[in-house]
Amino acid sequence: MKGMHTFVVVWIGQFASMIGTSLGGFALGVYVYQQTGSAIQLGSVFAIALLPSILASPMAGTFVDRWGSRRALLLSNTGAMAITLTLALLLFTDSFAIWHVYVVVAGLSFLSAFEGPAFGALVPQLVSRDQLGRANGMRMFALAVSELLAPISAGFLLLVIGIEGIVLIDGLSFGLALITLLAARVPRSRPQEVPGGEKADEPRVEFRAAWRYVAARRGLLALMIFFGAVNFSAGFIDLLMTPLVLSFASSDALGTVLTIGGLGMLGSSVLVSVWGGPKRRVRGLLGLSLVLASATVIGSLRPNIAMIAVAAFLFMGALAAFLSINQSIWQTKVEPGMLGRVGALQNMVISIPQLIAYCLAGVLAERVFEPLVGRDAVASPGLAVLIGDGPGRGIALLIMIMGGLIVLSATAAALHPRLRRLEDELPDHIAVEHISPDSISEKVR
Repeated sequence: MKGMHTFVVVWIGQFASMIGTSLGGFALGVYVYQQTGSAIQLGSVFAIALLPSILASPMAGTFVDRWGSRRALLLSNTGAMAITLTLALLLFTDSFAIWHVYVVVAGLSFLSAFEGPAFGALVPQLVSRDQLGRANGMRMFALAVSELLAPISAGFLLLVIGIEGIVLIDGLSFGLALITLLAARVPRSRPQEVPGGEKADEPRVEFRAAWRYVAARRGLLALMIFFGAVNFSAGFIDLLMTPLVLSFASSDALGTVLTIGGLGMLGSSVLVSVWGGPKRRVRGLLGLSLVLASATVIGSLRPNIAMIAVAAFLFMGALAAFLSINQSIWQTKVEPGMLGRVGALQNMVISIPQLIAYCLAGVLAERVFEPLVGRDAVASPGLAVLIGDGPGRGIALLIMIMGGLIVLSATAAALHPRLRRLEDELPDHIAVEHISPDSISEKVR
C-alpha cells in the first residue's frame, strides 16, 4: 500500500493526541461542573470551544496551503502541548482559577482550526485514491476510540491521579504526536495559485479564492450546504441527549447509552477502514443520512433506555461512516494545493449551524417544547401516542423534529442534479499512486 506506512506513523501520533484531548476535555468538563455547579458556565465552555475555531478558519486554511500540512500540524500540536502543560502547572501549583478554563479552551479551539484542515490535506499526499476510504476510516476509528475511552476512564483516573494528572497526560500525548510528525517523511506540496490573478498576500484574499473555487463547482457547494444542514440537526441531538436521558433515568444509564453509542462509532470506523467505503460515495452519504434520521426518531419514541441505546448505536455508527465518506469526496475532488483553504472553508460553513444549534437547543427545549408538551406528563393524548408519556417528552419531540429535518435535507440533496452527479462531473485530483516511500524520501532531502 503506497504511502500507508508513513500515514500510519503520523496517524499513531494523532491517535494518541485525540485520546489525550478527549480524556482531558471530558475530565475538565466534569471538574468545572463540580466546582461551579453551573450548567450555564459549562455551556459557555462548550460555545467557546467552537467559536475561535470558526473565526480562525480563514487564516488557518491559508497557512496550511502556504506552508504545508506537516508544518501546520507541527505548529498546532506544539501550541496545544504548551497550553495544556501550562494548565497542568497551574493545577499542580494550586494557582488554577475557573477563568483559566476559558482561556485554555479558546486557545485549543484556535489551534484546532489548523489541525483539522492540515490533517485532511495530508492524507491524500500519503495514500493512493483507492486507500483514501481506509485512511479516513482509520481517522474515524481514532476519534471513536478516544470518545469511547473518555467517559469510561475519566472518572476512575480523577480518583487515582486527579485532574492534574489527566491534564498532564493530555499534554504529553501532544508530545508523541510531534515525535511521529518529525519522524515521518512527508512529501512537499506546491500551493495552488489564487484564481483571478490576485496576489495571495492576505488570508481574506485566499479565503475568497477558496469560496470561489467551491462556488464554481456547484456539486461541492451543494455537498457543503447539505453537510451543514445535517450538522445543524446533529448539534441539537448532541446537546439534548443528556437532558433527555436524565429526565427519566440515572447518570449510570446515560453512561451506558454514551458507551453503546461509542461502540457503534467504533464498529463503523473499523468497517470503513477495512472496506474503504462505497464506490458511489454521494449515494452512500444520502443513505447514511436516512439512517441518522431513523435513529433519531427511534430514540425519541419512548422514555426507554434500551430504545435510546439502540438509537445511539445506529446514530453514532452512521455518523462515523458519513464523516469518513464526506472527507474522501473532498480529498478526491479538490486540487491538493487548495485542500487546506477549502477544508477551512468547509469547517467554518458546517460549524456555524452547529454553533447556532448549541445556542438554540437548550432555550427551545426548556422554554418552548417542555411547557408546550408538559414537563412531567404529556398534555395531549395524540402526542402521547407519538412520543410516549412522562417527563422530558418535550425534548423528545424537539429531537424527533430534528430527525424529520434530516430527511428533508437528504431529499433536497437527492433532488439536486449537481450533487447527484458530482462524482461523474468533477475530475479526480489525487495523484499519489506514483509516489513510493523511496521517492518521498528523495523529495524531502
